[in-house]
Amino acid sequence: MQDLRVSIVQGDTRWHDPAANRDYYARLIAPLHGTTDLVVLPETFTSGFSNDAIGNAEGMDGPTVAWIREQAAKLGAAVTGSVQLRTDEGVFNRMLFATPEGALHTYDKRHLFRYAREHERYAAGRERLTLDWKGWRICPLVCYDLRFPVFSRNRYDVERPGELDYDLALYVANWPSSRNYPWKTLLRARAIENLCYVVGVNRIGTDGNGLHYSGDSAVIDFLGHPVSECTDEEVVVTTTLQAAELRAHRERFPAMLDGDAFELR
Repeated sequence: MQDLRVSIVQGDTRWHDPAANRDYYARLIAPLHGTTDLVVLPETFTSGFSNDAIGNAEGMDGPTVAWIREQAAKLGAAVTGSVQLRTDEGVFNRMLFATPEGALHTYDKRHLFRYAREHERYAAGRERLTLDWKGWRICPLVCYDLRFPVFSRNRYDVERPGELDYDLALYVANWPSSRNYPWKTLLRARAIENLCYVVGVNRIGTDGNGLHYSGDSAVIDFLGHPVSECTDEEVVVTTTLQAAELRAHRERFPAMLDGDAFELR
């Protein structure tokens, strides 16, 4: 496992305008060509977090899936973020993870935000995803998932002796500034308890519902320390995650060996 360069893309997502958002985020990430391994966009980056956007949800054969694959190929890096996508089972808040070689992984948001009635219109995902990229095991998650530590718990992998289930947890979000203290606190908690790096990417600006977002995107290390922190500005920040430091910490402090065995149903 080598060091991993991760780029946070904290932008002001346009309300209900997928084409404009694709153009906007393409401009933001274009300078990253050849300088990063992984580009992380916010939750629902083509529309903003909106129950009404369900009416314009695309299919997997739509322009946004094609766009994210194209961006990965152009940049020579994996690109990830979530959008509303329609399937035969309903519309999911689906996180896409595209690689430059053409692979596409998907994770459907498991915990729907009842407070905003997301659960009344969207379908909930069932399975957690872990994937391999550049020698790193990555667990992609979406916004409200951050509040549910059992689902995201890093498990000791008996099939890979000495290894945990994942090395990096990704949280993409539309997390309003009125709740930015829990956002910052929970990102740190997930990193500490799971002995992993955590990357949290949030949007900025004010959406069509009048909610304000202060960004506060961050890269947190396995001790809960911020390696990179953003404020409330449009910004693209690349941080290098240190593989040797992560492995050394797990060897010094192997808390995973004392974890409880359980099965999530």
